[in-house]
Amino acid sequence: MMKKTMKQYSFASQLKSLVVVFGIALTFASCAKEDVAQNPTNKEGDNDKNLTTFVAGDEAKTRTSLDYNSSDFSWEAGDYIYVKDDEGVMRKSTNAPTQKVASFRYRVPGKFGASASYKVYYLGKNSNGSQVTISANQTQTAPDNTEHFGTAGDYGIATATGAAGGSIFSFQLEHQPAYLVFQPYTSNTILQSCYLTKVEVSSDNDIAETYTVNTSTGALTGSAGSKQIVLTTSGSSSNPNGFPLTNSAASVTTNGAYMVIKPGTHTLRVRYWVKDVANNVEGTITKTLPATAYASNTYYDMTANLNVRNYDGDKYYMWDAQQNYWSGHEWNKATPWQPVLNGNSNSNYAQNNGDPRYYNEAFSYGADNKATHSPCKDLPNVNEMTWYAAMGEPRWDGDELWTTMGHLYKGGMWFKKKANISGFNPNTAEDGTDWRTNGNGRSWSVSQTLPDVADAGNYFYLPALGSYYSGQLRNVGNGGYYWSSSANPWLSYLAYSLFFTSGNVNVTSNGSRNGGFRAEALQ
Repeated sequence: MMKKTMKQYSFASQLKSLVVVFGIALTFASCAKEDVAQNPTNKEGDNDKNLTTFVAGDEAKTRTSLDYNSSDFSWEAGDYIYVKDDEGVMRKSTNAPTQKVASFRYRVPGKFGASASYKVYYLGKNSNGSQVTISANQTQTAPDNTEHFGTAGDYGIATATGAAGGSIFSFQLEHQPAYLVFQPYTSNTILQSCYLTKVEVSSDNDIAETYTVNTSTGALTGSAGSKQIVLTTSGSSSNPNGFPLTNSAASVTTNGAYMVIKPGTHTLRVRYWVKDVANNVEGTITKTLPATAYASNTYYDMTANLNVRNYDGDKYYMWDAQQNYWSGHEWNKATPWQPVLNGNSNSNYAQNNGDPRYYNEAFSYGADNKATHSPCKDLPNVNEMTWYAAMGEPRWDGDELWTTMGHLYKGGMWFKKKANISGFNPNTAEDGTDWRTNGNGRSWSVSQTLPDVADAGNYFYLPALGSYYSGQLRNVGNGGYYWSSSANPWLSYLAYSLFFTSGNVNVTSNGSRNGGFRAEALQ
């Protein structure tokens, strides 16, 4: 007996500014077709003239669910087959396994005397016999478990062979979808106390599909597809919180999650939904995969090192100050003054120009009224800020997780990169005027939709890191406050800044210079 080796690919990931590279690595031997005995022994009832026996199993352990470690496959309870008979009618087997078994003898009504071969279809558990759907919503109740394949959209076709006029046929079932095996792991101690609640996969083309069986040709025609599939891993009685993330290396037994997808070449964005049940914070960690050909009847290892971007607490500045807002006493120093939680405050902030943490009080009218100290002098000017806000297609992301000053947060905005904004000009704002000299301000609404998968590389992310006022930390996770290098052209105590919330982006000249905003270079 010959078995065909099925290659399995492994994607190793590293998180770099949310753009992830997965390498293709591992292979393992498995069944791409289920080999079955061609001359099975008759069993009791096989001579019923009204039913024909179609045999799958005995030696090869035919597949509707997988044991990942042993590469053994089994039929699950409720798995029926359909066979096209002499009259071209799709006939459903009268029986199905009542439990997980390695082999099974199906009994099928209809006329099967005119040929030595017949088309066999496995169409999953929810099929009406003429259609099968790779579902956009899949559910797995326990790690390393594929019993959901039958309802998720697994399907296969085969040609059963025997003797013309005979009553027993055997077949080799070849499955048609591709399968993703997610194996997240982390060394981040904050994440190791969290759970994987779902895996959301978005593609640049359809990965879920409804297929209709053409009984004349045996072909499966696809329609009504979807570019997104969500695999839910929480909510079951055995794993109500989801799958654990306690492992620091890939472990399919700890949290292996399996997804059925339409084969083809796809660029995928994978969002791992992670929840801290202690404080009820749930959000995403995103990985983006390059275009890859996902073949039918093939499993792909999607190993992913989960981590979240950490943002330093030392980039809060009064406008154009020489030192950061808490310089020398940041949250992680020996004598910390810096508050790290919303609403907390400390009175040891700079309150006069004798302190190098105090804002720059210099003032002159016009375009020359700009920052002179690093890092503020190197920030975008106000005209550039308007291009990001007006033409950068800002998109709010309320789910992507990140950390700052030892705590987990979520919430931020995606903007198009400068190179991808048509007409970007530092000398005039998006309305054609020079805001450095006119003290203008405006608000723009934002989208609640993430960038398309194919376009994601054209965007960069700004977290809602909040700000400090009079020594108090405010709005972390809800608002982003970013200085420009431009001062207000009329008032010496104000400067231009970019400010955003979930609903809008503002460029305003009314930012008080003594506010502790972020001084961040933009892409």
